[in-house]
Amino acid sequence: MTTATRTRSYPKGSKSAQIVLNIFFIAFSLACILPILLIVAISLTNEKTLTLQGYRFWPEKIDLTAYQYLFNHSQTLVKAYGISLTVTLTGTVLAVLLIALYAYPLYRKDFPFKKTFNFYLLITMLFSGGLVPFYLLYVNYLDLKDSLVALILPGLSNAFYIFITRTFFQQTIPEEMIESGKLDGASEWRIFFQLVLPISLPVLATVGLFTTLTYWNDWFNSMLFINDTDKFSLQYVMIQMIRQAEFFKNQLAGSGVALMVQESVPTESLRMAMVVVSIGPILFVYPFFQKYFTKGLTIGAIKG
Repeated sequence: MTTATRTRSYPKGSKSAQIVLNIFFIAFSLACILPILLIVAISLTNEKTLTLQGYRFWPEKIDLTAYQYLFNHSQTLVKAYGISLTVTLTGTVLAVLLIALYAYPLYRKDFPFKKTFNFYLLITMLFSGGLVPFYLLYVNYLDLKDSLVALILPGLSNAFYIFITRTFFQQTIPEEMIESGKLDGASEWRIFFQLVLPISLPVLATVGLFTTLTYWNDWFNSMLFINDTDKFSLQYVMIQMIRQAEFFKNQLAGSGVALMVQESVPTESLRMAMVVVSIGPILFVYPFFQKYFTKGLTIGAIKG
Protein backbone atom coordinates (compact mmCIF):
# COMPACT_ATOMS: atom_id res chain seq x y z
CA MET A 1 0.00 0.00 0.00
CA THR A 2 1.45 3.34 -1.04
CA THR A 3 1.66 6.43 1.10
CA ALA A 4 -1.02 8.19 -0.91
CA THR A 5 -3.40 5.24 -0.52
CA ARG A 6 -2.83 5.17 3.24
CA THR A 7 -3.50 8.91 3.44
CA ARG A 8 -6.77 8.60 1.51
CA SER A 9 -7.93 5.81 3.85
CA TYR A 10 -8.16 8.17 6.86
CA PRO A 11 -11.53 9.77 7.64
CA LYS A 12 -11.93 13.35 6.48
CA GLY A 13 -12.37 14.72 9.97
CA SER A 14 -9.33 12.96 11.45
CA LYS A 15 -6.87 15.74 10.55
CA SER A 16 -9.07 18.40 12.10
CA ALA A 17 -9.51 16.32 15.24
CA GLN A 18 -5.76 15.77 15.42
CA ILE A 19 -5.12 19.51 15.14
CA VAL A 20 -7.64 20.24 17.90
CA LEU A 21 -6.06 17.59 20.14
CA ASN A 22 -2.58 18.99 19.51
CA ILE A 23 -3.72 22.51 20.36
CA PHE A 24 -5.41 21.23 23.54
CA PHE A 25 -2.35 19.33 24.75
CA ILE A 26 -0.02 22.22 23.89
CA ALA A 27 -2.23 24.58 25.92
CA PHE A 28 -2.40 22.07 28.77
CA SER A 29 1.40 21.66 28.75
CA LEU A 30 1.88 25.43 28.83
CA ALA A 31 -0.56 25.65 31.75
CA CYS A 32 1.70 23.24 33.64
CA ILE A 33 5.05 24.71 32.60
CA LEU A 34 4.38 28.46 32.75
CA PRO A 35 3.67 28.61 36.51
CA ILE A 36 7.03 26.93 37.17
CA LEU A 37 8.79 29.42 34.90
CA LEU A 38 7.01 32.29 36.65
CA ILE A 39 8.14 31.00 40.05
CA VAL A 40 11.75 30.85 38.86
CA ALA A 41 11.48 34.37 37.41
CA ILE A 42 10.04 35.79 40.65
CA SER A 43 12.81 34.15 42.68
CA LEU A 44 15.36 35.96 40.49
CA THR A 45 13.63 39.36 40.75
CA ASN A 46 14.50 42.14 43.17
CA GLU A 47 11.93 42.64 45.93
CA LYS A 48 11.54 46.33 45.15
CA THR A 49 10.90 45.54 41.48
CA LEU A 50 8.23 43.04 42.49
CA THR A 51 6.54 45.68 44.63
CA LEU A 52 6.54 48.29 41.89
CA GLN A 53 5.99 46.21 38.74
CA GLY A 54 4.43 42.96 39.91
CA TYR A 55 5.11 39.51 38.53
CA ARG A 56 6.85 39.06 35.18
CA PHE A 57 8.05 36.03 33.27
CA TRP A 58 11.34 37.74 32.51
CA PRO A 59 13.06 39.74 35.27
CA GLU A 60 14.09 43.26 34.41
CA LYS A 61 17.34 42.58 36.22
CA ILE A 62 18.62 39.30 37.64
CA ASP A 63 18.83 39.53 41.42
CA LEU A 64 20.15 36.69 43.59
CA THR A 65 19.36 38.23 46.98
CA ALA A 66 16.83 35.51 47.85
CA TYR A 67 19.29 32.73 46.97
CA GLN A 68 22.06 34.51 48.90
CA TYR A 69 19.77 34.52 51.93
CA LEU A 70 19.27 30.77 51.52
CA PHE A 71 23.01 30.24 51.00
CA ASN A 72 23.68 31.98 54.31
CA HIS A 73 21.55 29.24 55.92
CA SER A 74 22.97 26.45 53.77
CA GLN A 75 24.06 24.29 56.70
CA THR A 76 20.55 24.32 58.16
CA LEU A 77 19.02 23.60 54.75
CA VAL A 78 21.35 20.66 54.08
CA LYS A 79 20.41 19.08 57.42
CA ALA A 80 16.72 19.66 56.72
CA TYR A 81 17.11 18.14 53.25
CA GLY A 82 18.64 15.03 54.80
CA ILE A 83 15.81 14.75 57.33
CA SER A 84 13.10 15.16 54.67
CA LEU A 85 14.76 12.68 52.32
CA THR A 86 15.16 10.10 55.09
CA VAL A 87 11.58 10.48 56.29
CA THR A 88 10.15 10.50 52.76
CA LEU A 89 12.03 7.44 51.49
CA THR A 90 11.52 5.37 54.64
CA GLY A 91 7.89 6.39 55.06
CA THR A 92 6.97 5.78 51.42
CA VAL A 93 8.46 2.28 51.30
CA LEU A 94 6.85 1.25 54.60
CA ALA A 95 3.51 2.87 53.75
CA VAL A 96 3.21 1.18 50.35
CA LEU A 97 4.13 -2.19 51.86
CA LEU A 98 1.65 -1.87 54.76
CA ILE A 99 -1.14 -0.64 52.49
CA ALA A 100 -0.64 -3.59 50.15
CA LEU A 101 -0.49 -6.02 53.09
CA TYR A 102 -3.77 -4.64 54.45
CA ALA A 103 -5.54 -4.53 51.07
CA TYR A 104 -4.57 -8.04 49.98
CA PRO A 105 -6.57 -9.97 52.64
CA LEU A 106 -9.57 -7.72 51.94
CA TYR A 107 -9.39 -8.80 48.31
CA ARG A 108 -9.34 -12.50 49.18
CA LYS A 109 -12.79 -14.08 49.32
CA ASP A 110 -11.67 -16.69 51.86
CA PHE A 111 -10.60 -14.12 54.47
CA PRO A 112 -13.00 -14.63 57.40
CA PHE A 113 -12.72 -11.16 59.00
CA LYS A 114 -13.15 -9.12 55.84
CA LYS A 115 -16.28 -7.25 57.01
CA THR A 116 -14.71 -6.36 60.35
CA PHE A 117 -11.57 -4.87 58.79
CA ASN A 118 -13.60 -3.06 56.11
CA PHE A 119 -15.79 -1.53 58.83
CA TYR A 120 -12.71 -0.47 60.80
CA LEU A 121 -11.29 1.28 57.71
CA LEU A 122 -14.58 3.02 57.02
CA ILE A 123 -14.78 4.31 60.61
CA THR A 124 -11.28 5.82 60.36
CA MET A 125 -12.31 7.63 57.17
CA LEU A 126 -15.44 9.12 58.74
CA PHE A 127 -14.22 9.97 62.24
CA SER A 128 -11.02 11.34 63.75
CA GLY A 129 -9.80 11.22 67.33
CA GLY A 130 -8.79 14.88 67.22
CA LEU A 131 -5.51 16.73 67.59
CA VAL A 132 -5.20 16.54 71.39
CA PRO A 133 -5.52 12.71 71.63
CA PHE A 134 -3.20 12.44 68.63
CA TYR A 135 -0.54 14.53 70.38
CA LEU A 136 -0.94 12.76 73.73
CA LEU A 137 -0.66 9.34 72.10
CA TYR A 138 2.61 10.15 70.37
CA VAL A 139 4.19 12.14 73.20
CA ASN A 140 2.93 10.64 76.46
CA TYR A 141 2.26 7.02 75.54
CA LEU A 142 4.62 6.29 72.64
CA ASP A 143 7.31 8.73 73.85
CA LEU A 144 8.16 9.88 70.34
CA LYS A 145 8.97 13.51 71.11
CA ASP A 146 11.99 14.65 69.05
CA SER A 147 12.03 11.34 67.17
CA LEU A 148 11.95 10.86 63.40
CA VAL A 149 9.50 8.03 63.98
CA ALA A 150 6.95 10.71 64.88
CA LEU A 151 7.37 12.12 61.36
CA ILE A 152 7.04 8.70 59.69
CA LEU A 153 4.35 6.93 61.68
CA PRO A 154 1.34 9.22 60.94
CA GLY A 155 1.59 8.66 57.19
CA LEU A 156 1.96 4.89 57.19
CA SER A 157 -1.75 4.18 56.88
CA ASN A 158 -4.38 5.75 54.66
CA ALA A 159 -7.81 4.15 54.42
CA PHE A 160 -8.54 5.69 51.02
CA TYR A 161 -5.35 4.26 49.50
CA ILE A 162 -6.15 0.85 51.00
CA PHE A 163 -9.58 0.85 49.33
CA ILE A 164 -7.99 1.88 46.02
CA THR A 165 -5.42 -0.93 46.27
CA ARG A 166 -8.08 -3.48 47.22
CA THR A 167 -10.22 -2.46 44.24
CA PHE A 168 -7.21 -2.80 41.94
CA PHE A 169 -6.57 -6.31 43.27
CA GLN A 170 -10.21 -7.24 42.68
CA GLN A 171 -10.20 -5.98 39.09
CA THR A 172 -6.73 -7.15 38.08
CA ILE A 173 -5.70 -10.27 39.98
CA PRO A 174 -7.67 -13.40 38.98
CA GLU A 175 -8.54 -15.93 41.65
CA GLU A 176 -7.19 -18.64 39.34
CA MET A 177 -3.69 -17.23 39.72
CA ILE A 178 -3.91 -17.54 43.51
CA GLU A 179 -5.23 -21.09 43.23
CA SER A 180 -2.47 -22.09 40.79
CA GLY A 181 0.11 -20.72 43.20
CA LYS A 182 -1.34 -22.84 46.00
CA LEU A 183 -1.36 -25.93 43.80
CA ASP A 184 2.33 -25.36 43.07
CA GLY A 185 3.02 -25.36 46.81
CA ALA A 186 3.63 -21.64 47.25
CA SER A 187 2.97 -20.13 50.68
CA GLU A 188 0.75 -17.10 51.19
CA TRP A 189 3.82 -14.87 51.58
CA ARG A 190 5.36 -16.17 48.36
CA ILE A 191 2.10 -15.69 46.48
CA PHE A 192 1.87 -12.13 47.76
CA PHE A 193 5.46 -11.09 47.02
CA GLN A 194 6.14 -13.06 43.82
CA LEU A 195 2.72 -13.14 42.13
CA VAL A 196 0.57 -10.29 43.44
CA LEU A 197 3.04 -7.42 43.87
CA PRO A 198 4.76 -7.68 40.45
CA ILE A 199 1.47 -7.21 38.58
CA SER A 200 0.31 -4.50 40.99
CA LEU A 201 3.07 -2.00 40.22
CA PRO A 202 0.69 0.57 38.64
CA VAL A 203 -1.39 0.99 41.80
CA LEU A 204 1.65 0.70 44.07
CA ALA A 205 3.44 3.41 42.08
CA THR A 206 0.36 5.64 42.25
CA VAL A 207 0.01 5.19 46.01
CA GLY A 208 3.77 5.63 46.40
CA LEU A 209 3.72 8.89 44.45
CA PHE A 210 0.94 10.44 46.54
CA THR A 211 2.56 9.19 49.74
CA THR A 212 5.89 10.70 48.68
CA LEU A 213 4.24 14.08 48.11
CA THR A 214 2.53 13.88 51.50
CA TYR A 215 5.76 13.16 53.37
CA TRP A 216 7.82 15.68 51.42
CA ASN A 217 5.35 18.54 51.92
CA ASP A 218 4.69 17.82 55.58
CA TRP A 219 5.66 20.52 58.08
CA PHE A 220 2.91 20.20 60.67
CA ASN A 221 4.31 17.10 62.37
CA SER A 222 7.71 18.79 62.74
CA MET A 223 6.04 21.75 64.42
CA LEU A 224 4.04 19.41 66.65
CA PHE A 225 6.61 16.83 67.75
CA ILE A 226 10.12 18.18 67.08
CA ASN A 227 11.98 20.66 69.27
CA ASP A 228 15.50 19.71 68.16
CA THR A 229 16.43 22.09 65.34
CA ASP A 230 18.68 19.44 63.78
CA LYS A 231 15.61 17.27 63.13
CA PHE A 232 13.36 19.83 61.46
CA SER A 233 12.01 18.90 58.05
CA LEU A 234 12.83 21.03 55.03
CA GLN A 235 9.35 22.51 54.72
CA TYR A 236 9.27 23.57 58.38
CA VAL A 237 12.72 25.16 58.14
CA MET A 238 11.57 27.15 55.12
CA ILE A 239 8.43 28.29 56.92
CA GLN A 240 10.62 29.55 59.77
CA MET A 241 12.89 31.41 57.34
CA ILE A 242 9.90 33.15 55.76
CA ARG A 243 8.57 34.13 59.18
CA GLN A 244 11.97 35.50 60.16
CA ALA A 245 12.20 37.58 56.98
CA GLU A 246 8.67 38.94 57.45
CA PHE A 247 9.37 39.72 61.12
CA PHE A 248 12.56 41.57 60.17
CA LYS A 249 10.69 43.57 57.54
CA ASN A 250 7.93 44.48 60.00
CA GLN A 251 10.53 45.54 62.54
CA LEU A 252 12.12 47.85 59.96
CA ALA A 253 8.72 49.34 59.18
CA GLY A 254 8.02 49.90 62.88
CA SER A 255 11.38 51.59 63.45
CA GLY A 256 10.76 54.15 60.70
CA VAL A 257 13.51 52.93 58.36
CA ALA A 258 13.25 54.23 54.82
CA LEU A 259 10.86 52.47 52.48
CA MET A 260 13.71 51.66 50.11
CA VAL A 261 15.42 49.57 52.80
CA GLN A 262 12.20 47.77 53.67
CA GLU A 263 11.53 46.90 50.03
CA SER A 264 15.00 45.42 49.65
CA VAL A 265 14.27 42.71 52.27
CA PRO A 266 13.32 39.55 50.30
CA THR A 267 9.97 38.06 51.25
CA GLU A 268 8.06 37.23 48.09
CA SER A 269 11.18 36.37 46.10
CA LEU A 270 12.38 34.33 49.08
CA ARG A 271 9.16 32.31 49.02
CA MET A 272 9.63 31.48 45.36
CA ALA A 273 13.33 30.70 45.82
CA MET A 274 12.35 28.21 48.51
CA VAL A 275 9.86 26.63 46.14
CA VAL A 276 12.59 26.26 43.52
CA VAL A 277 14.96 24.71 46.05
CA SER A 278 12.39 22.29 47.46
CA ILE A 279 10.77 21.23 44.20
CA GLY A 280 13.93 19.63 42.82
CA PRO A 281 13.58 16.12 44.32
CA ILE A 282 9.90 15.92 43.35
CA LEU A 283 10.75 16.70 39.71
CA PHE A 284 13.14 13.73 39.76
CA VAL A 285 10.56 11.47 41.45
CA TYR A 286 7.94 11.81 38.72
CA PRO A 287 10.01 10.18 35.92
CA PHE A 288 11.04 7.44 38.35
CA PHE A 289 7.42 6.53 39.08
CA GLN A 290 6.48 6.94 35.41
CA LYS A 291 9.03 4.26 34.58
CA TYR A 292 7.34 1.86 36.99
CA PHE A 293 3.90 2.77 35.66
CA THR A 294 4.99 1.53 32.23
CA LYS A 295 6.82 -1.48 33.62
CA GLY A 296 3.87 -2.42 35.80
CA LEU A 297 1.46 -2.24 32.88
CA THR A 298 3.74 -4.49 30.83
CA ILE A 299 4.24 -7.08 33.58
CA GLY A 300 0.58 -6.93 34.54
CA ALA A 301 -0.63 -8.06 31.12
CA ILE A 302 -2.21 -11.51 31.56
CA LYS A 303 -1.91 -13.74 28.55
CA GLY A 304 -4.66 -16.25 28.02
